[in-house]
Amino acid sequence: MTAEVSHQKRALRVELRERRRQVAERERAAVTDALTAHLIELATRLEVASISAYLPTGDEPNTRPFVEWALHSGITVLIPVSRDDGLLDWAVTDGKLETAGLYGMPEPVGDLLGPIAINDVDLIVIPAACVDRSGMRMGWGRGYFDRTLGSMEQCPPVYAVIFDNELVDSVPSEVHDKRVDGVITPGAIVTF
Repeated sequence: MTAEVSHQKRALRVELRERRRQVAERERAAVTDALTAHLIELATRLEVASISAYLPTGDEPNTRPFVEWALHSGITVLIPVSRDDGLLDWAVTDGKLETAGLYGMPEPVGDLLGPIAINDVDLIVIPAACVDRSGMRMGWGRGYFDRTLGSMEQCPPVYAVIFDNELVDSVPSEVHDKRVDGVITPGAIVTF
């Protein structure tokens, strides 16, 4: 069963990457504005003092304007730093200095905090390939966020950022896959 599910995930990831590549630049700007507004609305409603977020790669929904808003609002922002052992360290970002980390992911330059630093944030914002209507998240296949969420004793709200067409009826899942509390899309904030 696991081999079949892994194959289904790989095929779905290929399809989703291709769809993301086809999004026009003008559409990306409108999508970014809508995502940012929804992320700000959620953070404001939750009255967060600290968050963990991610810096997007080329085709991912753009979270940078939200991170900039959070920094200008005095919110502490932790950004993940990938490790070779499959865990995530965290670094507080100032929004200015960054480097290409493992797998070419943008990461902040600064002192590394250990994997448990995320335990103290008020909101976790993570990337996803897609999420189903029950909150099951499918990532990009490296398992970093599943391991992180699975290791937390008490987890603040976790929201995945995706495009509208990536909120689907079901996703293939395995026992290690973790659910999220909601998604942020250009069209809505959805809480499960």
